[in-house]
Amino acid sequence: MWDDNRMRWGMHQLFQLIPDAQGALHAESAYQLLIAVILSAQTTDAAVNKVTPALFAAYPTPAALAAATPTDIENYIHTIGLFHTKAKHIQETAHRLVTDFESTVPQTHQELESLPGVGRKTANVVLGDAFGVPSFAVDTHVTRISKRLPVVLAKASVTDIERRWTAALPKDEWVQGHHTLILFGRQYCMARRPRCAECPLAAYCATGQKNLERR
Repeated sequence: MWDDNRMRWGMHQLFQLIPDAQGALHAESAYQLLIAVILSAQTTDAAVNKVTPALFAAYPTPAALAAATPTDIENYIHTIGLFHTKAKHIQETAHRLVTDFESTVPQTHQELESLPGVGRKTANVVLGDAFGVPSFAVDTHVTRISKRLPVVLAKASVTDIERRWTAALPKDEWVQGHHTLILFGRQYCMARRPRCAECPLAAYCATGQKNLERR
């Protein structure tokens, strides 16, 4: 199991491998980012980026989106997964922004997570990327990497993983850290056929050691 020192060292190795990692969702405001992150659940960021330009052109403000019907919204997002549920969630979230938050995106976990379709991961992404609040989002890539290295036990929850990384890393590395792990998971440490020969952490990772021994 990796300790705090090795976790910091490992993250800094990944910072060198993937410098200046950032989120892949296209958004020009906190409102757009919030909606885009809700839409990205169980769907690729690339798929979301294809539908949001037309969606935001049609509904440029929370008030405009709140006034739409889920059926109207579905016409813009029908190519992404779970679009029925997501259309309902983003319309309801827009309504809540208008009625409860004066059409602005709140800046606390509690308030964000009170919105339909918003969980801990979405709140962390919005807080970190839109407002610069130190936050560490855990998605499937971060979960896979954290258990492979390992920095957590195989049965660890996403909350356990978030707590482990935020305990080991300084706050000013949290946002870049989770974006770096996400890109590392997409580009190197994939679920199938990870590129262990190109990974600077492979010698310290059980999965990496096994894969390199097979070469």
